[in-house]
Amino acid sequence: MDFKDYYEILGVAPTADKKEIKQTFRQLARKHHPDVNPGNKDAEEKFKTINEAYQVLSDTKQRRKYDELRAQYQRWQQTGGQQQDFDWQNWSDSRAGTGTTSQPGKGAHTQYANAEDLEDLFGSASPYSDFFSNIFGGKANSGRSAPPSPRRGRDVEYEVELTLDEAFRGTERALEMDGHRIQASIPLGVRTGTRVRLAGRGEMGRNGGTAGDLYLIIKVLPNDTFERDGDDLHFDAAVDIFTAIAGGEIRIPALERPLTLTIPPRTNANRTFRLRGKGMPYLREPNKRGDMFARVKLVLPNSLTDQEVEGIAALASARQKIAEPAEVAL
Repeated sequence: MDFKDYYEILGVAPTADKKEIKQTFRQLARKHHPDVNPGNKDAEEKFKTINEAYQVLSDTKQRRKYDELRAQYQRWQQTGGQQQDFDWQNWSDSRAGTGTTSQPGKGAHTQYANAEDLEDLFGSASPYSDFFSNIFGGKANSGRSAPPSPRRGRDVEYEVELTLDEAFRGTERALEMDGHRIQASIPLGVRTGTRVRLAGRGEMGRNGGTAGDLYLIIKVLPNDTFERDGDDLHFDAAVDIFTAIAGGEIRIPALERPLTLTIPPRTNANRTFRLRGKGMPYLREPNKRGDMFARVKLVLPNSLTDQEVEGIAALASARQKIAEPAEVAL
């Protein structure tokens, strides 16, 4: 049986407090979790080992027993003792009065994965090392004689990409999940990061347990015309210089239908007009909507005649003369 240095496995000092041990474990668990590293056997073994180490070091009684064992084992090594000759029986969980009878998954609720959770990940084989099983009682828990209890299936996340128009109107998506076809309704008003919950459409339960939920993680794709800010929409409205000077009406795009915007005389570039209630619908209050903001972008008319250009030049020349200071006779 190989000795396990749980402090070295987690990368913490023997003096580390519970907070540091917990934070370090969470970082390692996220990094090596089988769901993050599908098919990676090395990551699976690493996850099992750090979970085992955390179960011991996060429990006061188990850690006290482990510290005593670790100190004695290190003294044994320093005297030249061999690992196979160490008196492991003296520390076995089966010996009364020697330590704790805590079972995997039955200790402090701060632990990451209990025996049943690990069985879901790795199958029915014990996820614990011989060292842990003999010292802390893992073997007694690896095979359950009682009828298996119902287990709820795990929740599943699935990313769905939508156009801005689909997010505006709401849409349907046909999804393939584990060989099953699911028709998902996505409400109007969703934005990037919205989680749409489909109850009971996740992983199937075990032993008669209920199914988990399916969460659709929404990603709204960029739009060529509109820039979204929460429930508001922003876009550039092209206004020709004649309309900007004299005023008039222009047609502007909108997700529902084109609109007419009145441009007052003497409108400068970058002036912004607010159209209330013409933005995106609120996710949970679809009868309410954000606003739309049209930012003026001055453009030349599509075609200018020579006569129009000459007229504009004459007007510019006249304005320049008006702006020039009059000469003063001496």
